[in-house]
Amino acid sequence: MTAPIASEIPSSADIVIVGGAAIGSSIACHIASDPAFTGRVVVVEKDPTYQFSASALSAASIRQQYSSAVNIRVSLYGIQFLREIGERLRVGDDRPEIGLVEGGYLYLAGPEGAPILQENNALQKQEGADILLLEPEALRARFPWLSTDGITCGTWGRSGEGWFDGWGLMQAFRKKARSLGVTYVEGQAVGVEKDVARIAAVRLADGSRIACGALVNAAGASGGRQLAALAGVAIPVHAKKRFVYTFTCKAEIDNAPLLIDPSGAWFRPEGKRGADGQMFIGSAGPTADMDDPDSEEFEVDWPFFEEFIWPSLATRVPAFEQIKTGRAWAGHYDMNLFDHNAILGKAGGLENFYLANGFSGHGLQQSPAVGRGLAELILHGRYLTLDLTDMGFDRIAANRPVLERNVI
Repeated sequence: MTAPIASEIPSSADIVIVGGAAIGSSIACHIASDPAFTGRVVVVEKDPTYQFSASALSAASIRQQYSSAVNIRVSLYGIQFLREIGERLRVGDDRPEIGLVEGGYLYLAGPEGAPILQENNALQKQEGADILLLEPEALRARFPWLSTDGITCGTWGRSGEGWFDGWGLMQAFRKKARSLGVTYVEGQAVGVEKDVARIAAVRLADGSRIACGALVNAAGASGGRQLAALAGVAIPVHAKKRFVYTFTCKAEIDNAPLLIDPSGAWFRPEGKRGADGQMFIGSAGPTADMDDPDSEEFEVDWPFFEEFIWPSLATRVPAFEQIKTGRAWAGHYDMNLFDHNAILGKAGGLENFYLANGFSGHGLQQSPAVGRGLAELILHGRYLTLDLTDMGFDRIAANRPVLERNVI
């Protein structure tokens, strides 16, 4: 039976998780499902509608095309989890469905980027990812709508990469966690109480106090850095605004993957073909000459699409010269400015304060492995299945970045 949202905020819990979107709910779900745990988990979420969460506003994709082994391994587990989500997150007879499409990622590179793409591909294959390295002729044969002008090679995920319903994944974690007895409460963390090297309690904006055996920071782009600071821990995580634009094209663009152009612009199909043609979504990160300030607002930059994204994509896919633009939206990455990778585990010399921050746009796809890993670390004191130590907080003080070349 699913536990209801608490009408009253409990005064204590074994584990308090601040942030109830995909990462926080995955951690809660994995803790509650561990046979070794018999305590109480409370998830504190300031916006129970989740309408502005990264989980709701993300393009919701998964890839293995990383340049670091730990990220590849995280996503290899993630895709298996998503394939089996109906059983893994089943609640009674209710099996969640997230519309997983394994359409693959296609990274393209010119002469300068080709050596990096080739080196990354060797590591991806070594780790067991199903990624093909294709020369221009093979690219044109597989994707006849593609212009390979200036392209030296591309890497395409034949399986294990694609996109899915991110909202559905978040809600499936949340529903499963609640069915296992996890309590969700509405509130905003505004303070923490310390007892020497431990967090004793978290205080909420309404004056409530929750004593805790452990505190997990999964507060995302809008709250992760602030909560860490309340505990005396500085993390280089900032909210950076990103956009997703929709458009339709009447021409046939068959079997399109999620394509990343050397310019940084990307696109992928979205949904079924309609009267106006096939719908696509696309965007890009900020160009080198653009400011990228911290932001918590949601205004869409339409000139960015008109002046950079559309011309870049139309150069790569000539049929995109004639498109019809649709709606667009903005969301926020919890961007780790140190190395664009997640910061996980204990922090600041505190025995019971755990971080799950700075996912830099990868949170949804990494939520299954991160939830499992943090649950193991909290309950058993170490990672039991997949070692996520490389993502630890200590790497920041040691100036030991996890090098990731494939950042979009």
